[in-house]
Amino acid sequence: MAELRTVRQRKNVPKRQFAYVDKRGEGHLPIHDESHVRNAMARFNQTEFPSESAKETARRKIRAAAKRYGIEVSREDAVAKRTTSLRAAHTKRGPRGGRKTVRPKRTTSGRQRTAARKNIKKAARVRLRRVRARHRS
Repeated sequence: MAELRTVRQRKNVPKRQFAYVDKRGEGHLPIHDESHVRNAMARFNQTEFPSESAKETARRKIRAAAKRYGIEVSREDAVAKRTTSLRAAHTKRGPRGGRKTVRPKRTTSGRQRTAARKNIKKAARVRLRRVRARHRS
């Protein structure tokens, strides 16, 4: 495995070369070469993620990197299977995303109501003509 000896070397690795970047900007599970991808696959279940969606994103990045370096992912590997749920249990707006706001319906004008009634009558006449035409033939 390529070693990153100094702090400067670690900080120079671009954030896109990590499977997961936390809120503080620290990268976890580096995937910039083959040995790091193998290590990320092995340590995937040992890493804590804040949400299922973050875990799923990291899993996809690791699988893509494995494919890029020609690493075979067996069915038993943790990165081979999707995470259980992608829905957050609690968000800033409350459990399950909070209450949804319902907007009131737009008011319809008299002209719109009249036009709608005419369209309904017209459609009924067309249907009736079709039924009569079927019975004639």
